[in-house]
Amino acid sequence: MSNHDTPSPIPAFGLGTFRLKGQVVIDSVKTGLELGYRTIDTAQIYGNEAEVGQAIAESGVARGELFITTKIWTDNYAKDKLVPSLKESLAKLRTDHVDLTLIHWPSPGNAVPMAEFMGALAEAKAQGLTRRIGVSNFNIALMKEAIAAVGAAQIATNQVELHPYLQNRKVAEFAKSQGIHITSYMTLAYGKVLNDPAIEAIAKAHGATTAQVVLAWAMQLGYAVIPSSTKRANLEGNLKAQQLRLSDAEMAQIAALDRGERLTDPAGLSPAWD
Repeated sequence: MSNHDTPSPIPAFGLGTFRLKGQVVIDSVKTGLELGYRTIDTAQIYGNEAEVGQAIAESGVARGELFITTKIWTDNYAKDKLVPSLKESLAKLRTDHVDLTLIHWPSPGNAVPMAEFMGALAEAKAQGLTRRIGVSNFNIALMKEAIAAVGAAQIATNQVELHPYLQNRKVAEFAKSQGIHITSYMTLAYGKVLNDPAIEAIAKAHGATTAQVVLAWAMQLGYAVIPSSTKRANLEGNLKAQQLRLSDAEMAQIAALDRGERLTDPAGLSPAWD
């Protein structure tokens, strides 16, 4: 694929690997690939890229069938560090390119200017190291800055915390207005939303799990999801969310659950959230 071809949009459903290490992540990714997952999300800071690469290699699934995302850590934003750090990630992942590379968090204290790291990321794409580029944990002001740096058409996604208790509508609406896809992370809010009575009622009506309902809700809104699990039954169940369709009334019931409950807000990294 030449760099001038517009790659297809990012897949709606994938496998997350946050907090999974060592043999646990190898098993999760191998089981996921066996069950039919083809999109895998990792990051430099997760400390598991080599294990993800090993699991992929051992799975025997062809690289061309996979969509792999990684994220550049804040220590590697400087122009002279970003591309070398991505090359290191590629070596660990045992591939010559990833499908999507994200800036993981805004630069702490704006130590590296937006134009510098977005420019370096665009350069990584020009070199063929990544097919697409994007951002993560960006508020509206930061998205505007990133757009000013490289153009909205270059930014494939903004990956943000988004679940029924934190629906992040302002960010999602702004991204949509710019043609930037939203990827929801922590879609199940660390399992907090799985016992919600409203979601339980919808799940019962569909003969589905509450996790399937929540994942289907996010995908129906047009967001990509990347749930993780270490249990085969959950990995399998989550996959089936792709077949579930919720009614407008059910979507409205879930919309009403928003309470601005943010679970990920690391001091020194988080922007001023919208």
